[in-house]
Amino acid sequence: MDTTHTMTPADTVTAPLHVTVIIGSNRHGRFGPVVADWLLGRLRDREDLVPEVVDVAEVDLPTSLAPTPEARAALAEVTPKLAGADAFVVLTPEYNHSFPAGLKNLVDWHYAEWRAKPVAFVSYGGLAGGLRAVEQLRQVFAELHAVTIRDTVSFHGAGASFDDGRPKDPSGPDAAVKVMLDQLVWWGTALREAKERRPYDGA
Repeated sequence: MDTTHTMTPADTVTAPLHVTVIIGSNRHGRFGPVVADWLLGRLRDREDLVPEVVDVAEVDLPTSLAPTPEARAALAEVTPKLAGADAFVVLTPEYNHSFPAGLKNLVDWHYAEWRAKPVAFVSYGGLAGGLRAVEQLRQVFAELHAVTIRDTVSFHGAGASFDDGRPKDPSGPDAAVKVMLDQLVWWGTALREAKERRPYDGA
């Protein structure tokens, strides 16, 4: 008996969103995993989100954008995680007023995987909290037909903001991440439902 389930409109509205969290730093001694662990804890607290992780530090993509055997092997590992996502959360530091080259490389190796999906941002850094990196990423994802979420979560002076892997004052970050994820769920659900009714056909 065929047990294949076709998603109905009701399923589209109620099914949890598959969210790929992209850890965008591959710098030695990076702080990203600390923020990522906190973020994933907030995602796993929710019944409407199912998280998966892509860590730029673990994706061995060449910068030449040439389809070498090594590139194909790396893409076979990472591309399904992007293609199967309903939405994304990009975790980025700020390096020299911008975002890391490894993150841009991952983005540039893909195209259709980003289209008509929402992207939220969590950033960290010094005084600016990574917000300048986020503003540049908004332009990149707009070019890829993605929808960026208005509200973000940012950690200013990130190294001093955490103690034993947790924010010293969790009230602000916890409130901010709830707002951001609520928006991500709304956009992710709306776009998923829209694509079920009419496939996206952007230029």
